[in-house]
Amino acid sequence: MTEHSRYSLIDAIRGIAVVNMVIYHLCYDIFCAFGVWSSFYRAVPVIIWERLICSTFIIISGISLHFTRHGFRRGLIVTLCGIVTTLVTVWFTPDQSIFFGVLSFLGCAMLLTYALHRLLDRMNPYVGAILFFLLFALCYNIPNGTLGFFSAPLVHLPDALYQFKWLAFLGFPSNDFFSADYFPLLPWLFLYLFGYQLWRIITQRRLERHFFGKIPVLDFIGRHSLIIYMAHQPILYGICYLFFEVL
Repeated sequence: MTEHSRYSLIDAIRGIAVVNMVIYHLCYDIFCAFGVWSSFYRAVPVIIWERLICSTFIIISGISLHFTRHGFRRGLIVTLCGIVTTLVTVWFTPDQSIFFGVLSFLGCAMLLTYALHRLLDRMNPYVGAILFFLLFALCYNIPNGTLGFFSAPLVHLPDALYQFKWLAFLGFPSNDFFSADYFPLLPWLFLYLFGYQLWRIITQRRLERHFFGKIPVLDFIGRHSLIIYMAHQPILYGICYLFFEVL
């Protein structure tokens, strides 16, 4: 997509998510990493805030896969960034290590969706969007051992599925698995696929013309979201370290 035909409003929505992400991580560093309020991330409003940020990223990423001719390469780049994030956190902040965080998930979701895009494009987009959202709701609590409607359990899954750490990336973490940022394929792949089908609905209804409008600064931030993601947390953590530990 050329600069003149870019859907800048989508960049701006992603930019809003980036700004919220930076603020959230600053709060997390202050309250959790440096112990001012260690239960910050368990407060219900904070959980809702964090879920909204991540859901926005995932849906927008699913939408944006339509705009690239190099989905496989893009997926590999984002996956590698996720691996780098894991290595850096394991080395420098082992108590806040990240295994299969949002970048690793997004990279894998891009690769899987790109590999299946011809099959996905044969689906009725309305059926696809509804199906994938319902599957997301059904599988939302799989990491906690149940199927249901979001966090309302209907069926408890066998404990045998949660015995191995290596199944955590699918959504079946063992009791001794920990990650400071954790987005397994189940349920989040279904939300990504929902975003992919959502754009097909938008284009089918010829609503894409409404997404050309620019919102200054936010659309710039959205275009550079990956760079900001990789850079912001070391900077924020360094500032907090200087303030709480040095000063």
